[in-house]
Amino acid sequence: MESSAITKEEKKKLWSVIGASSVGTLIEWYDFYIFGSLAAILATKFFPDTNPTAAFLAVLGTFAAGFIVRPFGALVFGHLGDKVGRKYTFLLTLVLMGGSTFAIGLVPSYDSIGMFAPIIVLTLRLVQGLALGGEYGGAATYVAEHAPAAKRGYYTSFIQTTATLGLFVSLGVILIVRQSMSSDAFTEWGWRIPFLLSV
Repeated sequence: MESSAITKEEKKKLWSVIGASSVGTLIEWYDFYIFGSLAAILATKFFPDTNPTAAFLAVLGTFAAGFIVRPFGALVFGHLGDKVGRKYTFLLTLVLMGGSTFAIGLVPSYDSIGMFAPIIVLTLRLVQGLALGGEYGGAATYVAEHAPAAKRGYYTSFIQTTATLGLFVSLGVILIVRQSMSSDAFTEWGWRIPFLLSV
C-alpha cells in the first residue's frame, strides 16, 4: 500500500493486524518483566542462601541475560519471518515465550535440585530473550507491511505502547496475587502463579 488512502476493508484488516500484534507484544513483555519484578524472591528460590547479596546479583545477571540475547533473536526470527512468513514466526515466538515463562514457574528450588535450578532458569531466560527479540521486531514489521506508507510510524507506535503496558500488567498481576494470600504463602509458592498464568 503506497498510498496513504486506504479502503474501509483495508483499514479493518489493518486494525486487526495491529490488535493481534499489540496483544502479542503485551503478553511477551508481561512474560519478560515478571522475572525482574520477582527478582528478590527468585534469588531465595533458585540460588544458594549462603550469600543473599550474591544470590540477588545472580538473579539480576540472569535477568540481564535475556536482554543480551535479544539481538540474536531478532536476527534469527527476522530471517525466519522472511522465509516462512511473519504470522507463523510471530506465533512461534509467543509459544516459546509462554512456554519458557510457564516452565520457570515449575522449576524446583535450589534446595530440591541444587545447581540444576539456576542452570535451568538461565536456559529458560535465554529462550525468553530470543523469543522477545524475534517477536518485537517481527510485530513492528508485520504492522508496517500492512500500514499505508504515510502512516507507518503512527501505526507501528502501538507496538511500543503495548510493550510498556506489559510492565504494568505484570505488576498488576503480581499485586493481585500477592493481596489474595498471606505473605508466607506468596513467598512459599504464590510467586509461581504469575509465571504459570503465562500458559
